[in-house]
Amino acid sequence: MNAVSREIFNLPDVGEGLTEAEILSWQVAVGDTVTVNQVIVEIETAKAAVELPSPYAGTVLELLASPGDTVNVGSPIIAIGDPATAEAPTPAPPTENPATSKPAAEPTSAEPAGAQPTGAEPAAGEPAAGEPTGAKIGEAGADGRIATLVGYGPRPGTVQRRARKSPRVDAPSTPSRQSQHTESTVSAHRVDAPGTPQAAAPATPEAPAPATSDAPAPSARPLAKPPVRKLAKDLGVDLSTLAGSGPGGSITRDDLNAGATPAGGTNGAVDTPVRPVAPGGGERREPIRGVRKATAAAMVSSAFTAPHVTEFLTVDVTPMLELRDRLRGTAEFRDVKLSPLVFAAKAVCLAARRTPDVNAHWDEDAQEIVYYDHVHLGIAAATPRGLVVPKIRHAQGMSLRELAEALAELTATARAGKTPPADMLGGTLSITNVGVFGVDTGTPILPPGEAAILALGAVKQAPWVVDGQLAVRTVCQLALSFDHRLVDGEQGSRFLADVGALLADPGRAITY
Repeated sequence: MNAVSREIFNLPDVGEGLTEAEILSWQVAVGDTVTVNQVIVEIETAKAAVELPSPYAGTVLELLASPGDTVNVGSPIIAIGDPATAEAPTPAPPTENPATSKPAAEPTSAEPAGAQPTGAEPAAGEPAAGEPTGAKIGEAGADGRIATLVGYGPRPGTVQRRARKSPRVDAPSTPSRQSQHTESTVSAHRVDAPGTPQAAAPATPEAPAPATSDAPAPSARPLAKPPVRKLAKDLGVDLSTLAGSGPGGSITRDDLNAGATPAGGTNGAVDTPVRPVAPGGGERREPIRGVRKATAAAMVSSAFTAPHVTEFLTVDVTPMLELRDRLRGTAEFRDVKLSPLVFAAKAVCLAARRTPDVNAHWDEDAQEIVYYDHVHLGIAAATPRGLVVPKIRHAQGMSLRELAEALAELTATARAGKTPPADMLGGTLSITNVGVFGVDTGTPILPPGEAAILALGAVKQAPWVVDGQLAVRTVCQLALSFDHRLVDGEQGSRFLADVGALLADPGRAITY
């Protein structure tokens, strides 16, 4: 097989040490022609949905993972190459008289033990002559980094590796499937031709040839998708004992259920344990993965690591809404959305100047408190895939209009599931807007590593005392959760009071 006729694209780490991803949808099918950097698959990581481009050009030979599969980083997901040569069976040797065929394909006693037959493919793990040895997409390079970009690694032909000397003396180094097929065919010709003088026996005993030329090599790894391999591992099943009925002879879950033998068990169907459901009972189960899995881990870690304290404040935000109405009539703000969240974001950034303790991080390993000069403001967003908290970088230096534009772009991207993983890291202070659901307030859990998070409740009319008289005003409840290791009650109370004061009287901003 040509060394470049079949390229395997392994799932790369798309950023920040992710270990797995779920295949959401394929943008290509077997037989399609793809080009370098063409989007071929959409995956969902623990942080967001990401589109992956192809690092290779050619024809899609095989999709090695299905939508819904959870695949580990570094596992193969697609094969791309030339369909004319990639998986074609090895042709039989040229037609000739078997009695005159030369047994030169096998090592003789004059050859060193373990020498590789001339013309055979390199042993497993060895690059072909002229093939670049730089890391491919999803593979570790010489420096240990995972290649995630097209063009990563040395150029083809610039790196060469000299032939490795095999220390083994019991058998030749493992040949490729094509070499085994060719050798078994030559051996069959030699045995079936009576009267043909046999070549001198090799210095060491040979492994017996496969029973048929179509049988896989004994050392070949059975083809199976990662979920099937995991199920087989959990059940103690050896996949090499099963015959695959899937594409390319791959082993499917049905093959595993139909013919597997559990370790220590008896032959029979292997069924994944399923919790029985009472007839007529309503129950639906979904695997915990993706954003939901990452959110759960983060919330548990935060809740049982940082000592949470939550304080509440009800604010008359009628002046804030009056200011919003005036600004909407100006040319500067006519084309942007001025929601209460925009004003809360501005108030949080201003109040953090007076109480820097809420914009800090507890470094347990270094036993230090890290105070930030910048505010990377996290905005909690509810999406179809779960809760995400993308960040507005350097929010402390933005004007009200710039914050409004950043919020609109951030929320639209998050709800579409297109937030890059890097945009959900490195937050210093967060806001969650539970008021959009009609909720008065709540007790928010801190994002891991942050010192405070503000919950913005529903903005609604309520009776309120103004200058000793009962009136109907527009009010909003605020809730601030903070890490009591970093923020004392006095500091947390002052910060919450400052945010409330700015929303109740936006003119106070000029005093900050």
